[in-house]
Amino acid sequence: MIDGDSAGDGAHVAPQRLDSPWAMARVSGPSMSPTVRHGDRLLVRRVATGSHVAAGSVVLARFPTRPELLVVKRVRREVPGGHWVEGDNAFVEDDSRAFGPAVVVGRVVARLWPRPGRLPDGPFT
Repeated sequence: MIDGDSAGDGAHVAPQRLDSPWAMARVSGPSMSPTVRHGDRLLVRRVATGSHVAAGSVVLARFPTRPELLVVKRVRREVPGGHWVEGDNAFVEDDSRAFGPAVVVGRVVARLWPRPGRLPDGPFT
């Protein structure tokens, strides 16, 4: 989660101010397993609204249909209204399949804890 916001399952994020170019997100839920796990802390770099985000990128996003939900998901493709995002865990569908296009607010740069480093490529790259 980012200090303050909450993210959807598979990578819900705890609130944090989003007016800084950097944020830290704490993951809650299984939707991005095994890439990102419950309890992981992620470093997120904010992106400008409407920015191009490459398919395969792990991002922090919001769904216009669920604005209170802040999620960590993987970009599948650009679509009208934002990006189609899905979790890496095929058994959890709390992503664009359920809520439609998402607005990307940040790109996950690295995992800070408990296994510091870059995230592995996922199934959509």
